Amino acid sequence: MSSDWIGDAIKRPGAFTKKAEERGMNAKEFSQQVTSNPDEYDTRTVRQANLAKTLSKLRNRKKN
Repeated sequence: MSSDWIGDAIKRPGAFTKKAEERGMNAKEFSQQVTSNPDEYDTRTVRQANLAKTLSKLRNRKKN
């Protein structure tokens, strides 16, 4: 695995956050909504939500 897999995984920086803000949520709230109702969103948004959850887990692990 590449050591910079995170950079390689993020193709559209800020796009998911922008989608969340357009709906009046933060990225965490929006990712929970998308992953609990994946049929209501397109494939790209579902993938972005899954990546956002993964990155938040990494961020939390780094802080502890």
